[in-house]
Amino acid sequence: MPISSSPDVDAVVVGAGFAGLRTIHSLRGLGLSMRVFEAGDDVGGTWYWNRYPGARTDTESWAYCFSFDQELWEQWPFKERFTAQGDVLEYLRAVADRHGMREVIQFSTRVVAAKFDAEANLWRVQTDDGVETSCRWLITGLGWLGIAYKPPFEGADQFEGESYVTSQWPHEPVDFAGKKVAVIGTGATGIQVIQTLAHIAGDLTVFQRTPNYVMPGRNHALPDEQLAGLHDRFEETWEQAYSHVFGFPMEPANRLGGGLSDQELEKIFEAGWEAGGFRFIFQTVDDMLVDQRVNDAASEFVRGKIRSIVKDPKTAEMLCPTTHPIGGKRPPLGNFYYEAFNRDNVHLISVREDPIEEITRTGIRTRSGSHDFDVIIYATGFDAITGPLAEMNVEGLDGRTIESEWASGGQMFLGLSAAGFPNMFSVLGPQAPFASHPPVIERQVEFIEKVISQALEIGSVRVETTQEAQQDWSDQCDAVLDATLLKQGMGDRPWFLGANVPGKEPSALCYLGGMGGFIAAVDAEVAAGFPGYRFSKEPARL
Repeated sequence: MPISSSPDVDAVVVGAGFAGLRTIHSLRGLGLSMRVFEAGDDVGGTWYWNRYPGARTDTESWAYCFSFDQELWEQWPFKERFTAQGDVLEYLRAVADRHGMREVIQFSTRVVAAKFDAEANLWRVQTDDGVETSCRWLITGLGWLGIAYKPPFEGADQFEGESYVTSQWPHEPVDFAGKKVAVIGTGATGIQVIQTLAHIAGDLTVFQRTPNYVMPGRNHALPDEQLAGLHDRFEETWEQAYSHVFGFPMEPANRLGGGLSDQELEKIFEAGWEAGGFRFIFQTVDDMLVDQRVNDAASEFVRGKIRSIVKDPKTAEMLCPTTHPIGGKRPPLGNFYYEAFNRDNVHLISVREDPIEEITRTGIRTRSGSHDFDVIIYATGFDAITGPLAEMNVEGLDGRTIESEWASGGQMFLGLSAAGFPNMFSVLGPQAPFASHPPVIERQVEFIEKVISQALEIGSVRVETTQEAQQDWSDQCDAVLDATLLKQGMGDRPWFLGANVPGKEPSALCYLGGMGGFIAAVDAEVAAGFPGYRFSKEPARL
């Protein structure tokens, strides 16, 4: 009979960003030993790697942090409405230092493989330093945007100028003054880069595949008086974030646009546009993503704003999204993004009409001709959500791998657990809520803590989600997606449906039922005694 062997540590955690740090805190509360592997040389995760010009959050700063440390929250000097990358990193460093987390983190170490040993009921985790570590529990916190989508252009290696991928930005400052710069991509990252470099580069050319509905961020510094008021509203802030459909610290609109006149909608949309951030989408009407007429009105409102801001009519029309509904691609926030195209040094090329043929020694050749540049910046997106874990070479029961299991779309019960991969939890795994990440992470890690606590209490050495529970949750993700208008944007290859990477099967990679729906689901799972999991007290017979 197989026996349950003693592991090197109780748990291995992969990643030291928001998910990894929050997991350390919970596992310590359970009294578990752990080892945390982080590929970077510091904490931060996404906010360590994505240090490109203009990088910042698009959730208000006072909810893009942790709620488990109220004292730190009430003392933290939030600088801006939307936190810049360096300030997010400073916050995460402070959390790690304040809670003594660095002592369990091994930096500059990448996990290259993890295999479940069914004989011993342990995970055997291999790192790129050649060391194997065994553990009972494997918890990954890799984030959704950890694997950059390799720029799909011929000749990229022959470019003789400077080239950068936004998610692999160098630590050293890059000088763009007076240079001819190309930015390929106009997703959330590209927009932040473009609106920043427009003021620095000698000449900036934007290569756009699909225009986006860019919401005005209305970012601003937080004066001491406003900060003091924020620090007095801890309970209110987190109650809003945990109850809001997308985890934002705001109240819902509590009205439907379907019964309003065109004039009423126009007035409401104007107020939402001026409020800034995602309030245009989430504090105007509550049916924007499900009611076709309301969505059409909102989409046309934004197109009207673009036409009024951008002076050149041809450029304005190129920037107007027409092939997907608002929300059909993940809407970015901009801070004077459209205004950048009124500058004489900023140019726009639509690669739908004039596709990129190749990268040359001196620049970019499109169908219509060649363009020379000193710098090319690739903001071409990510193999999102499934990519980071699929690349980690994870092998579960009977030789099955995450990569093969997700060939036709990633599925995880509650966005955390995959059938056939016992004792493994993936924070922000496929089919986790599509919402602001810190609130999702906190609720997911709290749930992991409860599952492990139950296992420890009953002496279980193996915990595995059932295929039935996984499929039921996946069906719910499909049903919620089908109830929205979002699949209308599939032709524009939204990353949150896995449609942006050629060969990747599009599917409902996120739960779109909101934070409230997700919290209700995990609370019900706990209250019912974890029916979605099998707990094995004795070693499994092979």
